[in-house]
This record gives sequence, structure tokens and C-alpha cells, in this order.
Amino acid sequence: MPDAVIVSTARTPLCKSWRGAFNMTHGATMGGHALKSAIDRAHLEPGDVEDVIMGCANPEGATGRNIARQIALRAGCPVSTSGMTVNRFCSSGLQTIAMAAQRVMSGEGDVFAAGGVESISCVQNEMNKHMLNDGWIVEHKPELYWPMLQTAEYVSKKYGIPREKQDEYGVRSQQRAAAARAAGKFTDEIVPVATTMKVVDKATGAESTKDVTVSDDEGIRADTTYEGVAKIKPAIEGGVIAAGNASQFSDGAAAAIVMSDAAARKRGLTPLGVFRGFAVSGCEPNEMGIGPVFAVPKLLKQTNKRIDDIDLWELNEAGHLLPRSARHSRRSLERQRRRDCRRPSVRHEWRAPRRPRAHRRQTPRCQERCRHDVHRRGHGRCRTI
Repeated sequence: MPDAVIVSTARTPLCKSWRGAFNMTHGATMGGHALKSAIDRAHLEPGDVEDVIMGCANPEGATGRNIARQIALRAGCPVSTSGMTVNRFCSSGLQTIAMAAQRVMSGEGDVFAAGGVESISCVQNEMNKHMLNDGWIVEHKPELYWPMLQTAEYVSKKYGIPREKQDEYGVRSQQRAAAARAAGKFTDEIVPVATTMKVVDKATGAESTKDVTVSDDEGIRADTTYEGVAKIKPAIEGGVIAAGNASQFSDGAAAAIVMSDAAARKRGLTPLGVFRGFAVSGCEPNEMGIGPVFAVPKLLKQTNKRIDDIDLWELNEAGHLLPRSARHSRRSLERQRRRDCRRPSVRHEWRAPRRPRAHRRQTPRCQERCRHDVHRRGHGRCRTI
């Protein structure tokens, strides 16, 4: 059975939803730009890609109509290159990489593109909400429809995670992200994008547009301090989740080229990483953020690995209460909690770049970061959660 390897990645910057550079940029434009760059970095012809698989949690409007197929065409792929859009909410992008890898390993094909895209700016407030909720679920499992904010507040109370700890974690994330950016450690990930954004005059409300070229993540704030973050009002009165300790809404896209090890050798490409396994697990919807607590042991068992076998960890639970996954089971995951501070990634910036919502394209970004870090070090094993 062939190994599946990741040979290149590329991503757009992450831009603030509604107020950032991508607030008028179509999902096909963002995704196409990332995919074309990933194809170029792998020294491939667009027609070499057999299928484009893109994750998206809101596949409608500017990210609808099978956005993966649109992205393939925008990237310059011929009509013979197909496209498939995948939705597994927070892990949609990671799911596409797993699917691409599994298809390679099964012998179905040699070269696939995987990734994710999200345009909160252009989609979220325009979503179709007709018959949004099922009556039986509302009656028997209403927590399934809770927003992330509500689940985060629930987890905070249930597992005793105070506001102060979350603020400290958020500040540390910002500071480390700022240091990483200053050191140029995001340069090999990001492909700058020229686009047109809408600007609203705060005083008059007048709208205008301007052409911009964005090359950096917009959520990193180098001047963040604990004192400043602690003063921010919580999103819910009496709650613990606030703008300083949770992800902002963001727009962006990322793509990775996945191929067989034989195809990589034939093309003289050095893999960034090898796909070794994938696992998912469900949990109660009112505490959905602790999902990694159940999925990680499952994957470790599947791959016959221990926590100590993994050199770099990249946690995709970049939103509210990131430490909650580790705190959920103090005995079984205490060592994993310590790795939250020591070595999940050499750049340590889960909250700062700010994933697009539960970012469906953030998981390929996590993969990208983890692979680049391992590649830069020249050795190591990476696990993206």
C-alpha cells in the first residue's frame, strides 16, 4: 500500500470578518489563490491534480454551489479536475486531508488537493435559516444547536476554568504569535493576496471601497497585555468568554497537495510529512470542545503511539477555552496539558491568528504549520488535532 505524503501547502492571510481585507472577497477567489500557490510550490501542472477536496462549514452563498469545484477552476485546473466540498464543521479542512490521503493509500489516484475555505463576511449574516432546526432534536437534544459561546461557558463552569486562566492563555498566545511573525516564521506559509475591500466611515457610516494587498494575519496584536485583556467585558453578562481570550471571526483559505510517495519520488519532491492516521469521536454537544480528549487516545491506539512519541502538537480547538481539552481528564491527559505550554507548536499561536470561526480551513493551516516546523527542524513527528 502506498504512503500518502504532503508535498506542499499554501494559505492566505487570516483577515477579520466584516472589517478586514477579505470582506468582499468570494470564496472561490481565496481558495483558488491558495490552491494555485500550492500547485506551483509542488512544481505541478494544474491538470496533474485529479480531485480538489475543500472543507467549508457554511457551503452556501459565496462559499456555496460546490465551492471546491469553483476553486479548482479559479486555480487554473482543467475541467477534467473534479471538486468536492466537505462539511465536518471544526475539522472540515482536516477531514479533506484525511480523505485525500486515504484515496491515495487505497490506490484510487496519485495526486489530490485538499484544504478549506470560509467567508464569514459574505455568508454568515446571509445564511438560509428556513426550517433550520429539527423538532425532535429541539425536544430531546437541544444542546446540539447551542452556539460555541454557550458550550464554552458550560465547559468553563463544569470543569472550573476561570476567566483569569483563559486571559493569561490568550495573552501568551498573542505574544508568541507576534514574536513568530517578527521572526518571519509565517512567511513560508502565507501567499499575499491583492483584493478589494469595503470600508465604512465610523463617523458618517458612508461606505467606500479600496484596493489592498494583504500579506499578514490581521488578528495578531503585539501590544496585548493581561491588564488590557482583563478589562474586556465578557460576551455574556456574568460569563468568562471575552474578545481577549477567544477567536475572532476571520476569512481565509488554505490548500495542500497530497500525493503518493511514489509520485513524489518520481517528481523529485521532498515530502513535508507522511499521513499516518486519522480518528474522530463524538461527545455530548453541550461540551463539544473537549472532543480531542476522546479522539486523541483513539488515534494513538490506532497508530500504536504514545503521547511521548509525538514531538509537535497542533491543537485546532483555537476558540474558546483551549485548555479545557486537557483539563477535562487530569489523570489521563495531564501530560498532554503540559504540552499545551511546552511543545504543541514552536510558534504557539492558537488564538492570535484567529481561525475563521471553527475554522474549516484552519485545520489545513494547522497541518501546514506543523509540517513546516518539522521540516525546518529536520526531524520529528507531528500530530494535528
